[in-house]
Amino acid sequence: MNFSVAYDKVVAKWPADREEISVRTAFGETVVNVCGPRDGTPLLLLPGGGGATSASWFANAAELARTHRVHAVDLIGEPGRSVRDAESPLRTVEDITAWLDELVGALLHDMGASPAARIQLGGHSYGGWIALQYALHVPERVSRLFLLDPTNCFSGFKTAYLLRAGSMMLRRSPRRLRAFLEWETGGVPLDHDWLRLQEEAGTFPLVRPVTGPAPEPEALRALDLPVLVLLAERSRTHDARRVAARAATLLPHAEVTVLPDVSHHALPHTDPAELNRRLTGFLAA
Repeated sequence: MNFSVAYDKVVAKWPADREEISVRTAFGETVVNVCGPRDGTPLLLLPGGGGATSASWFANAAELARTHRVHAVDLIGEPGRSVRDAESPLRTVEDITAWLDELVGALLHDMGASPAARIQLGGHSYGGWIALQYALHVPERVSRLFLLDPTNCFSGFKTAYLLRAGSMMLRRSPRRLRAFLEWETGGVPLDHDWLRLQEEAGTFPLVRPVTGPAPEPEALRALDLPVLVLLAERSRTHDARRVAARAATLLPHAEVTVLPDVSHHALPHTDPAELNRRLTGFLAA
């Protein structure tokens, strides 16, 4: 099985009205999976890094699309169908913010929305870091923000996680990637098609992702919009309860919860009914 076949098997779990669109930006072609009513509230979803892709929202898309126009993004520079422009690579936080702002503008225009319209925004893991950076840099574009076990937003990574991930990335193979995910998720049953997609994503050339420091405490305290932070109790990336305590302290309008019996990488689809209940409740408030 190759990456494209594995990708198609996962997006086949999305609603029947899903369409794949491509948006040209200054940094390359961005592929977005879209579903839901055209007049629904615009919602942008950012996946985790390391091969998660937009397809990883397969267990959430249908429920979110009941009321929202869902746009799930393949990150430029990461495994997926987006294609980066070799002449204009993403290098800095400012670059990734500019790319996302250009994408948001194009998607709102496609919906026929006002140029001043705002989106609801969510991200998982590395996608949570990107989403938070965007909300801090362009707050006038975002009405609500949710973060699923976000990394490098409120604390760093555990040393054990970095060592395991680094070792796996140095000698990538489907077997080593599967072993890493099974370690991080504690051996719980994983969606077979999702796992195969993760394995195939490991065949992509390594590209250094855009990273940066965690946001400054002063910037977080000034973020004047509702934020939902859901942490994975069994996450091996960081100490979930420490992250929860810091997020609750720094974000003035945040609802912070640690979800039991879920891990970092599989959070979006481990217990989708409960997660979707929390997300739809927050987004509708």
